[in-house]
Amino acid sequence: MTIETAPFRPVTDGSQPANNTPSYGSTLLRHPKQAALRIPHTITEATGPAFTAARFAAIPDLSVMNGRQAQGERIIVRGRVVDESGRAIPHTMIEIWQANAAGRYDHPGDQHDAPLDPNFHGNGRVFTDAEGWYQFISIKPGAYPWRDHYNAWRPNHIHYSLFGDGFAQRLITQMYFPGDPLLALDPIYLSVPDTAARERLIATFDLDITSPEWALGYRFDFVLRGRNATPLESA
Repeated sequence: MTIETAPFRPVTDGSQPANNTPSYGSTLLRHPKQAALRIPHTITEATGPAFTAARFAAIPDLSVMNGRQAQGERIIVRGRVVDESGRAIPHTMIEIWQANAAGRYDHPGDQHDAPLDPNFHGNGRVFTDAEGWYQFISIKPGAYPWRDHYNAWRPNHIHYSLFGDGFAQRLITQMYFPGDPLLALDPIYLSVPDTAARERLIATFDLDITSPEWALGYRFDFVLRGRNATPLESA
């Protein structure tokens, strides 16, 4: 019996953000100054901990807190997590965190002059199903100033981290929204040199995901490897 395997598709040059991006000021302080060292993984890094729905409760609706609705534009985000050949990555834990509709995080470190929402903490957790699909409900986040340079504002965005079989496989990225004028000015978004790769960070409005008279829907997929990989940062 012959077993066919898909050819390896290396990541396209310029499709992932550089560690040192001068226009993104904080990378000057935190990017590695020396070549990376390969540290062999022990069984601890390779097999644990297990991020499963049995151990971590899903939080699929960020828009409601203690039965009270958060302020802002309700949205539904749905998509798939796949490998370079389009094969589903099942039962993967996805963490979500974001600012509220006014552009403020529910965190002591955020002192932006914008109101907090007592009904919105901005963090959630979902798991992909057997076919790699995930879905959650939230509030569209607002833009906020971030002092990287004069009059700097972050576009509307949602943060994600995806977990594999162990913590060492954690991947981090951001999702942006279509038509945002701040994208062309944002050093973090522009830290991905390749235009096509950058655009894979922008969600697509999807009428099939939209719930009539209730919430707009967006599609956002994750491709974990290969030429069409989503720009990601290893934790």
